[in-house]
Amino acid sequence: MQLEQLQKDMIAAMKARDKVRKEAISSMIAAVKKAAIDKGCRDNIPEDLVDAVILKELKTVKEQVDSCPDSRPELKAEYTATYNIMKEYAPTLMSADEVRSVLQTKFADVIATKNKGMIMKSVMAELKGKADGKVINQIVAELCQ
Repeated sequence: MQLEQLQKDMIAAMKARDKVRKEAISSMIAAVKKAAIDKGCRDNIPEDLVDAVILKELKTVKEQVDSCPDSRPELKAEYTATYNIMKEYAPTLMSADEVRSVLQTKFADVIATKNKGMIMKSVMAELKGKADGKVINQIVAELCQ
């Protein structure tokens, strides 16, 4: 996802007077800009950084939805709407089967050691942002048994 596309979509949401959509996209843009400043690439923001930040924001909003009490349905609905909007911009992640096939082809020699820490270190460098860390961890645990 490109930052310019997010900005165009935010302007479109502003013109349509869609407050929830505008705020969701605005929070993603702010998080991307902050991460870019922290990395030192303020002017030329790479797509992989944008994708990583969107995934992180999506995870944060998912936690908000999960931790919101049922006694506050209006707040839960707002969080859910924000989550659904952010989900549209999130990159597609690899499935468990795809992760397993990548691990068995590219990392067969590392998996043969059965050292989970060493496996995770080498695998996460390759698959970070392409697959969910929990899924990778589960599959590595299965392969180490």
